[in-house]
Amino acid sequence: MKKEIIRYIRDKFGSEDLIPLHAPHFNGNEKEYLENCIDSTYVSSVGPYVDKFEKLMSTITQTKKTTAVVNGTAGLQIALKLVGVEKNTEVLTQALTFVATANAIVYNNACPVFLDVDTDTMGLSPNAVRIFLEEFGELREDGCYNRKSGRRISACLPMHTFGFPVHLDELITICSFWKIPIVEDAAESLGSEYKGKSTGSYGEAAVFSLNGNKIVTSGGGGAITTNKIELGLKAKFLTTTAKQPHPFEYIHTEVGYNFRMPNLNAALACAQLEQLDLFLKKKRALAKSYQKFFKAKGIKFRTETKNTKANYWLMCVELENLKERNLFIDFTNSNKIMTRPIWKSMDLLPMYKNCQRDELINTRYLESRIVNLPSSVIL
Repeated sequence: MKKEIIRYIRDKFGSEDLIPLHAPHFNGNEKEYLENCIDSTYVSSVGPYVDKFEKLMSTITQTKKTTAVVNGTAGLQIALKLVGVEKNTEVLTQALTFVATANAIVYNNACPVFLDVDTDTMGLSPNAVRIFLEEFGELREDGCYNRKSGRRISACLPMHTFGFPVHLDELITICSFWKIPIVEDAAESLGSEYKGKSTGSYGEAAVFSLNGNKIVTSGGGGAITTNKIELGLKAKFLTTTAKQPHPFEYIHTEVGYNFRMPNLNAALACAQLEQLDLFLKKKRALAKSYQKFFKAKGIKFRTETKNTKANYWLMCVELENLKERNLFIDFTNSNKIMTRPIWKSMDLLPMYKNCQRDELINTRYLESRIVNLPSSVIL
């Protein structure tokens, strides 16, 4: 069966060479826009493509304000700061995530609390959040506090794993009751929808990544989206070194960040965003093919949940156990087909081992079984 899988993937991608996990495709106006950008000499953090990118992202994500940033991690750091994450506060998030989710919390001198995920979405479980808050939460006039640590819980940070939206309605209901703002880590979910609305449009703010391996790339880049205009304006201000508008003076009124996306990267991003609908269509076709193939082999292929539309950024199968997972990964990679396991749980990393967490039952289950497949757009 393993050889059949290798043959199927090679035939699907039409290559006998190394098949990467997720390669970018530049088949639109990328070269034209980059040449325009170079000819204009506006290659740094000011230029028309930055403005165009921000407007395109707001349209796609159904939000009122977008701020272009240098990468998704920087965007998360600012988005968390905007909703009140500060020194010695806590942020509820999932243990099963890319390390940037946790790092962005710590960059604000706050403490992550790692909670379990749901098995169907692989993202933060509303039930895990509810159970944690019922045991440790305490509502006060200025917000929710953790009775165990004494620290204020300043935000909840769910991540839409591989583009599969978390159960947002339930999470919003719980966090609203406990007066905890939600920031969506939508880094992997551009083009995904929950109940007909884009991910990144539900929280107080959200952050997307445009890294080289994402469904749409600017080489390096990200975006903060929000439906609160004042929050979006503050995001722009902070990420542009907190500089007050002035024709020639350098006036900075608070500590800001040089997290600006260069116009050169924005030019690439604009050309990519113009092709997003095509990329989504092709990725959904690949997912359908994968699902049919692996079902015939008795292997579970992970699909979108009810009332959601996933972008299938990274597609994945669920193996029987850790041994089968490792055998699958070793065999495919030794045959020059890139596959990889899901991330290590954050609480297992040395810098986060002492953070408060729950039992992480589903996290451990998925960590030992999930394998990402080659997921590039096939044109």
